[in-house]
Amino acid sequence: MAVKREKQTKSAKPAAEKTAKPKTARKTAKTAAAVKTAKAAAVKPVKAAPAQSAEPAAPAENSVFIGDLDQYLFGQGTHYDIFRKLGAHPATVDGRKGMHFAVWAPNAQAVHVISEFNNWNEDSYVMERLEPLGIWELFIPGMGAGVLYKFLIFTPDGRKLYKADPFANWAEKRPGTASRTADLTGIRWSDQKWMEKRALFDQNRSPVAIYEVHPGSWMKHPHGAEEDGYYNYREFAERLTEYVKKMGYTHVELMGIAEHPFDGSWGYQVTGYYAPTSRHGSPQDFAYLVNYLHRHNIGVILDWVPAHFPKDAHGLADFDGSPLYEYPDPRKGEHPDWGTKVFNFEKSEVKNFLIANAIYWIEQFHVDGLRVDAVASILYLDYGRQAGQWIPNKYGGNKNLEAIEFFKHLNSVLVGRYPGLMMIAEESTAWPKVTGRPEDDGLGFTQKWNMGWMHDFLDYMKLDPYFRKDNHNKMTFAMTYAYSEKYILVLSHDEVVHLKCSMLNKMPGYFVDKFANLKAGYSFMIGHPGRKLLFMGQDFGQLQEWSEARELDWYLLAEEKHQELQNYVAALFHLYAKTPALYDADCDPRGFEWINADDNTRSIFSFVRHSLDGKSNLLFVINFTPVAREDYRVGVPAKKQYRLVLNSDAAEYGGSGKEQPVLYKAEASECDGRPYSFAYDLPAYGVAVFKF
Repeated sequence: MAVKREKQTKSAKPAAEKTAKPKTARKTAKTAAAVKTAKAAAVKPVKAAPAQSAEPAAPAENSVFIGDLDQYLFGQGTHYDIFRKLGAHPATVDGRKGMHFAVWAPNAQAVHVISEFNNWNEDSYVMERLEPLGIWELFIPGMGAGVLYKFLIFTPDGRKLYKADPFANWAEKRPGTASRTADLTGIRWSDQKWMEKRALFDQNRSPVAIYEVHPGSWMKHPHGAEEDGYYNYREFAERLTEYVKKMGYTHVELMGIAEHPFDGSWGYQVTGYYAPTSRHGSPQDFAYLVNYLHRHNIGVILDWVPAHFPKDAHGLADFDGSPLYEYPDPRKGEHPDWGTKVFNFEKSEVKNFLIANAIYWIEQFHVDGLRVDAVASILYLDYGRQAGQWIPNKYGGNKNLEAIEFFKHLNSVLVGRYPGLMMIAEESTAWPKVTGRPEDDGLGFTQKWNMGWMHDFLDYMKLDPYFRKDNHNKMTFAMTYAYSEKYILVLSHDEVVHLKCSMLNKMPGYFVDKFANLKAGYSFMIGHPGRKLLFMGQDFGQLQEWSEARELDWYLLAEEKHQELQNYVAALFHLYAKTPALYDADCDPRGFEWINADDNTRSIFSFVRHSLDGKSNLLFVINFTPVAREDYRVGVPAKKQYRLVLNSDAAEYGGSGKEQPVLYKAEASECDGRPYSFAYDLPAYGVAVFKF
């Protein structure tokens, strides 16, 4: 079959506007032989996979061939749509439909496409090299979507490497390692209302309650119903949406979506940055998931991993026989602790690969935010390394200067292009201005995980209540820096694996005490400034540590205590979402007021959350000991009427069910340094939230 490609032009028009007429490829002796071999093979075209999309649509016309401007922009690191050019894309040449392939491999001696389309013949499809960047391209007529392929790369030293496509939109399901052709032009969205709302989304003054979920282990089919028991993205969409709405979360954060070969990496060792994992279906199925969540007013955040990538033979490591995507010196190019490669942030093309990847998920799949993994490991040259294992920067310091510029570039482009987008840093140090503006020498993220709060909170909660009085400051310290960044309070997957115990089993005391402790702890989290994140299973008291190999212990919800805890957490999140005092002043010191931060002898915390307009105010009183305080008196800011809106001692939440008055009128009685106060019977481990 004839192999044809677009002729290079000198036009200065943007790549999308180039209209050079495709012509038959120049036939060297080698390419002529390859064409002859392809004809002789006479392999029938693989029938394209049936269209499965959010909504069916007519395919869009778009040139995918590589032009001069494409190369120039990619070389400058500013071709933000390079994912529409590199990789495998449907194309039409001289009226013949097929697939266009392009790959960046400047150090390769030659590159071939091998595929099930031609019975994996290694000599049929010879790609043509384009200068000056060393991009290789080829058009194969007759090939449709759903076809497995790889790039066969010949190195200058005579090796043959069989590589998956770095820009592939679909991958073979593991343990297979091939890429699969895809056609994303058939995806049509019906989430216009959500997208319009997102463009106006003020994430500093809106409720953000994130449910962190690993799709492969959230819920599984019964053994034998499906291979691996995995839910398809479409099934997952319906079950997940139902649960998220019930619990009151506003967003989901999906782990392990980008293609990865090893289940045990949880998706943090990526080989297919542009491919939704095939464990749960096709790219169209994934689009359905996002579309479905949006139509039910649920935001979608993806875990994104620019910190490192694995050494798997089919992946990015030594891609063209040399360190192409990674730093060449292992003192910068490898993480000793993780056994992975580190992206080379000195290379414009590598930075372009990552920035365009972020844009790809946002544009192609409408995701609402990216949680950027392991930011500290990128920023510090000595992260996880001993003396002699790292290279100082040009000033002799341990900061990765080019990585700093990468984050500024990344966030400037994304936050500038997409109003309402969330760019969340998992940054575990005191690096300044993570959420500061790049023009003010900040990194430009919109939020940062508050890891300091998380560790202090868990250290306190794990203590026997007797010893909490000596560690009172662990719960109050975070307020000394609460407004230095735009924080998310997190209780993530990392805290319930590797012998760290489930959240419930971290709690001290008898079985019933564990639930009471957890209710008090979650109440403190909801009341504390900062957006919220809970990992799946924590909201109903998962007993086992989380494992990617099994589903959550949903059977526990048949037991009273677990159901009561779930009821309480749902009540907390619904209260959070409907009460501006708990979110609209998260980044404003006027939104939080301690009533008593120093009651360490009784381990009781009391504080007020104010809305910016002063019309929505909540008073929290939380007892972290098993000692009831009858007729507990709390100081209040004003002589108002206080309505009890949440009582952890209610029977539906596993409490005693003792009836309490709903309304309390403050009286002129000094308490906690306030002229007004009222009394309330505070139960053991009791939580009371009053609205005024």
